[in-house]
Amino acid sequence: MANAPVDRIPAAKVITDPAALGRYQHDEAEWAPYGMPLAVVRPRSAEEVRDVVRFCLAHEVPVIARGAGTGLSGGANAVDGAVILSFEDMNQVLRIDTDERYAVVQPGVVNDDLRAACAEQGLWYPPDPASSPWSTIGGNVATNAGGMCCVKYGVTRDYVLELEMVNGRGELVRVGRRTAKGVAGYDLAGLMVGSEGTLGVITEITVRLRPSRPLERTVAGYFDSVVDAGAAVSAVTAAGIIPSALELVDRHCLAAVDAWKNMGLSADANVVLLGRIDTPGAEGDAEAERMRECFEKAGAGWAVVSTDQQEADALFQARRLAYPALERLGPLLTEDVCVPRMALPEMLRRIEEISQRHDIHVANVAHAGDGNLHPLIITKAGDEAAKARAQLVFDEILDEAIALGGTVTGEHGVGLLKMAGMDKELGEAVLGMHHAVKSALDPAGIFNPGKVVAVPQK
Repeated sequence: MANAPVDRIPAAKVITDPAALGRYQHDEAEWAPYGMPLAVVRPRSAEEVRDVVRFCLAHEVPVIARGAGTGLSGGANAVDGAVILSFEDMNQVLRIDTDERYAVVQPGVVNDDLRAACAEQGLWYPPDPASSPWSTIGGNVATNAGGMCCVKYGVTRDYVLELEMVNGRGELVRVGRRTAKGVAGYDLAGLMVGSEGTLGVITEITVRLRPSRPLERTVAGYFDSVVDAGAAVSAVTAAGIIPSALELVDRHCLAAVDAWKNMGLSADANVVLLGRIDTPGAEGDAEAERMRECFEKAGAGWAVVSTDQQEADALFQARRLAYPALERLGPLLTEDVCVPRMALPEMLRRIEEISQRHDIHVANVAHAGDGNLHPLIITKAGDEAAKARAQLVFDEILDEAIALGGTVTGEHGVGLLKMAGMDKELGEAVLGMHHAVKSALDPAGIFNPGKVVAVPQK
């Protein structure tokens, strides 16, 4: 790169070879457009990030922060002429404070690596997206990622205490605080969580930790239809049970995992519902049995509280592998709608109807316990007609989620794929407030431009 952003960044940390730039151009979102970056910079410190941002401000160059590239909405996709800040080399757990129960990490730390480091200290970082073996904490913060246990323990925003970041003026600042309480000023740390790199570049993250969790009991149920499984989820909610996880996986997903990993998990059912209870002692045993009864009364052909931990863990591992397993079969477009839990059966019914009407195969996997569905829209490579129908399916699922009082994205983020859906969900007045925030915090418009909130040109 001629005139590298900063002289003190080693040449090996600045990538300009077009062949090498290719792997940084896009995330895992099918069909989201992307461009060719000017360069990729792999910084080692917050000061280097600041210097790159200042260079880009001076030269009106777009800046796009990137974690592991596991996103599913196009949020990390390059635009032509951008500088990509890849945080793969800022991957250290800087501190774990066992007394105050927090961890300080760089944005490139992989989620499971942080969880493992915390476990060594008898602590636990709860947010656990299905991509936790690969996704980074910086990316999780950018999209406010959730995961399997968020039905009981909350999402990333609930655990972020403090952020170090480079703002729209090229200043290195801290927002939030490490104390248990604090209300001085606006919640700028909370605003940054879920902003998808459009308001600044995060360089350090302080997250709240919990004590190690109790052992879990697993409840499995087999159902003939996703609607029946959805009714079981509503029954669990109505019974006042708060599971530590409640996941839905259909047979198509399990079969794809089996074909890939030979795990032998294909169930003799159309849908498997996987619940977990981590309440200690006899109370937890009773809750697990009540959940099993909810499954049975909702129409499960088979429901059991598992006594085989290895088998239970394998089922949950299959849930995590569902997306990459199906991705091997052809172009895959994944949804991320979230509806009220009592509306889950109706949303699943509407997804089935949309799929049949457009003759597009949709596999179903979901964080069912909090109404967060991930329908996986499958097409054959090269079938442009099917691709066009799949886009219609995608758009109609968004519309139906909004109609049921839901949202177009529960955890994957808006990125590029959900911008039109977000506009419908928010409405003109609220969208205008988003435009005002974006303009105030990114006055030069260089942070991840054209994503999430497209500010109208003056």
